[in-house]
Amino acid sequence: MQKNKILEFEDKFLAPYAAKSAASAGRAYQENEHPYRLCYQRDRDRIIHSAAFRRLEYKTQVFVNHEGDYYRTRLTHSIEVSQIARTIACALSLNMDLTEAIALAHDLGHTPFGHSGEDVLNELMLGAGGFNHNLQGLRVVDVLEQRYPEFPGLNLSWEVREGIVKHSSVFDTAVALKEFNPKQSPSLETQIVDMADEIAYDNHDLDDGLTSGLIKESDLENLEIWQKINRTIDRKYAKINPNYRKYLIIRGLIDLQVTDLIAQTQLELARRKIKKYADVCKASGKIVDFSLQVKELRKPLRRFLMEKLYQHYRVVRMSTKAKRFIRELFAEYLKRPKQLPSEIQEKIPQEGVKRVVCDYIAGMTDRYALDEYKKLFNPYEKV
Repeated sequence: MQKNKILEFEDKFLAPYAAKSAASAGRAYQENEHPYRLCYQRDRDRIIHSAAFRRLEYKTQVFVNHEGDYYRTRLTHSIEVSQIARTIACALSLNMDLTEAIALAHDLGHTPFGHSGEDVLNELMLGAGGFNHNLQGLRVVDVLEQRYPEFPGLNLSWEVREGIVKHSSVFDTAVALKEFNPKQSPSLETQIVDMADEIAYDNHDLDDGLTSGLIKESDLENLEIWQKINRTIDRKYAKINPNYRKYLIIRGLIDLQVTDLIAQTQLELARRKIKKYADVCKASGKIVDFSLQVKELRKPLRRFLMEKLYQHYRVVRMSTKAKRFIRELFAEYLKRPKQLPSEIQEKIPQEGVKRVVCDYIAGMTDRYALDEYKKLFNPYEKV
């Protein structure tokens, strides 16, 4: 499909309040347009081919990589968010390419060892700019990825960069940067990624928790949302293998939430009389959201995950150990920066030693951080 045909397709089939490629605010560094890929398609491809995206394969979601091959990583989570988000965007006639690009990029700024890594880096960077994984994600795509001789970073479009910065879910904080109009609501495509992120990590963390044995199905029997899906399965299947039941319930939970989100968002668009993209920017609060009924159903499940999975003693031990590793690595590099690779040391005069050390650690995979720790502190490990 030639580029003008894709633009015609967008004009014909996307909703008037969608973020259309032809109306993009563009890139920081001007480039010639691609003959058959629109701007958000190019952004998606640049993200997928970045080193930061590949490193997500070995970054923790809940379980550290060496705990087992089955569990989600930041990479598989990002792909699952993208799949859910594209489905919602398609149903709402929004820009699937922009949605996919934001979804694939939303965790690029994450540290090794999940949110515990982010917490400890923020603590270590107090007084030196702090650390926020959304801001770090923007730094990754704007500065740290070096793949093109013409410009630093990936030179992504303004809308994808806005989606990274304004990404906001339960575990995320949107950052107020003047460039991205803090008082202006993010695109519907960004809002979709926020909600797809929540749907993905709630249900896939639940799947991983059950598989790990840290939580059991019997623990969930008092949750109304679990009962609701269970009853549907029992009506359809008289006798079913328990392993199949788990997958059917997870699938049912995702389907229930996605279906409700689409229906409620359509109602909200009509109620607010959203007619064009500018109306989205001026709107206050979320337009893409669940109904009150489903919000109430989700609350006990989310409380359960927080208390029984994220606060499980084994997960807390992993988190505490990870924080100790990062603190000690940070202190050692800060004290003796000559131990950093030469290409990293070269950045110190311009960026300052603290930010360079922070960038270096934030970019590590779990595995690399553990290897570095052994090389620095184990006398019998080769350096």
